[in-house]
Amino acid sequence: MNNKSSKHTLVSQAKLAKISSKNLANLSTNEKNSILSKIAQNLDNYTQEILVENEKDIHIAEKNKMEFHIIERMALNSNRIKDMINGIDNIIKLDDPIGETIDNKILQNDLNLKRIRVPLGVIGVIYESRPNVTIDIAALCLKSGNSVILRGGKECINTNIYLHKIIQNSIDNLGFDQNCVQLVKSTERSLVKEMLSLKKFIDYMIPRGSENLVSFVSENAKMPAVTGGVGVCHTYVDEFADIELGIDVVINAKTQRHTVCNAMDTLLIHEKIAEEFLYKFLPLIEKYTVELRADEASLRIIKSNDYKYKLTKATENDFGKEFLDLIMSIKVVKNLDDAINHIDTYGSQHSEAIISQDKNNLEKFLSFVDASAVFANTSTRFNDGFEFGLGAEVAVSTSKLHARGPMGLEALTSYKWKVIGNGQTRS
Repeated sequence: MNNKSSKHTLVSQAKLAKISSKNLANLSTNEKNSILSKIAQNLDNYTQEILVENEKDIHIAEKNKMEFHIIERMALNSNRIKDMINGIDNIIKLDDPIGETIDNKILQNDLNLKRIRVPLGVIGVIYESRPNVTIDIAALCLKSGNSVILRGGKECINTNIYLHKIIQNSIDNLGFDQNCVQLVKSTERSLVKEMLSLKKFIDYMIPRGSENLVSFVSENAKMPAVTGGVGVCHTYVDEFADIELGIDVVINAKTQRHTVCNAMDTLLIHEKIAEEFLYKFLPLIEKYTVELRADEASLRIIKSNDYKYKLTKATENDFGKEFLDLIMSIKVVKNLDDAINHIDTYGSQHSEAIISQDKNNLEKFLSFVDASAVFANTSTRFNDGFEFGLGAEVAVSTSKLHARGPMGLEALTSYKWKVIGNGQTRS
């Protein structure tokens, strides 16, 4: 398919999604849930077929020597497909936000003024690597009454095409308009910019992927776009920390799944506790083969403890970097204010954590640190729509407008005013 033909197809898809969004917005909760149930059922029925398509993508990625963290995000197995099904089931159980009356009052002139929650309309999503995003976002959009146009990366094109087929067939089998979920099947990069120009048909744009992708969408989208997805995440171990608790949390934040945006990148340690903490921490983190990039103060302590895996002196570029790998930077700080200043300088307003037993320090950190989610004595890995009880997420927003943090059903809605009168005119 040539570039001109691909653009024509994209515009046609956008038009169909726009038309379909009107009907979808007015489906009942039961009707939307029936669609989601059908999709979950078919994911289960066609698990092996999905895995075959995914293996094609993995084989191509390995042949092209793509980075490990990308391949890890791409890979599906039976358990990950079950997680996708569970995510849909959780979305089904959630209250439907559409039609909710936010305000209802009678004005002095007897006008009945109501504010009602409604879908955004058509949502465009540009994402990389992770095929589960295809299901998560489609499910959230369907439940919130939004049509969606999905544009996944070329690395997962076979998997995404098959998942999209399952979604559309499930919708069509129940007698509804399958055009409410569209997939851009062409992998031509020029179509991304074309998609970002379709403000007549697409109401809201969501990027999920690298910092370059997020920046490109932010700079080129003609419609409103969410900012987020890039996670430079810190954990600060305070002088009043429970060391054993802190070690468990830090190891989880770094190693539980290191290729995702809410994994910890930088460990900050109060100077009064640094030697004791690192003495106990290093033998445990060493088992996970984590590369350490340490500032001068922490490097001296780590060397004295004979760390046996990769250890280098940190450069300026090692702070403020999202590693997406088993790599972490370490810095010894003077106090809580020093830690907060470091986070202000190098953070991405995604996920930040403090380990402390001092209530005043906890409250100061939680209040002063500017991020979509701040954590006390727990792992940054919890900044996730499923973990927050949202069913799933379309993105983690670091923006301060419209939505912030994991974006679930409510974040995919707007509202309209309904004004009901009996002949009032304005004087």
